Amino acid sequence: MFLIVGLGNPGAEYKDTRHNVGFMTVDAIAEKFGFGTWREKFDGLIAEGKIGQHKVYLLKPLTFMNLSGNSVVKAAMFYKILPENIVVIHDDMDLEISKIKAKTGGGTGGHNGLKSIDACITNAYHRVRIGVGHPKIGDAINHVLSGFSKEEKKYLQENINLIADNIEILLNEGMPAFSNRIGMLKA
Repeated sequence: MFLIVGLGNPGAEYKDTRHNVGFMTVDAIAEKFGFGTWREKFDGLIAEGKIGQHKVYLLKPLTFMNLSGNSVVKAAMFYKILPENIVVIHDDMDLEISKIKAKTGGGTGGHNGLKSIDACITNAYHRVRIGVGHPKIGDAINHVLSGFSKEEKKYLQENINLIADNIEILLNEGMPAFSNRIGMLKA
């Protein structure tokens, strides 16, 4: 059993922002694999389904980014899902808009959603980082809460599709195989 978490902020004003690429990606996974309807639970929205032979819960925390761990820990404890079976998909300003990176564990890179999750369940979960670029001028908060240009949307959609199309590799074969596959396709 797996828990795949997409990080973002609730509310229409955040829907298409850089900080919400995690929400966008789990929505794409839910659609691709025919997950059930989203329901409110664990301070978030959760959907249940299967990816290959694996029972999977998709979670979109509704606690706002800085408190994402509260939602994740509630779902993980209820379903008895260990950190090694949790995948968190999130935005990363240190990556160009066209890049995706994936790893298990590691630091937060200053990402408040990851800091919150680390504090609640340790850092031993899988991370899929979607590049949203770094602001040329201005502050990081305004950057992650901004939308995408037409060209950036094209890259973003390619990245979301790439993750959805290959997420089963992560569940079946583990992070090294998934990371290699993504790296090979993004080269």
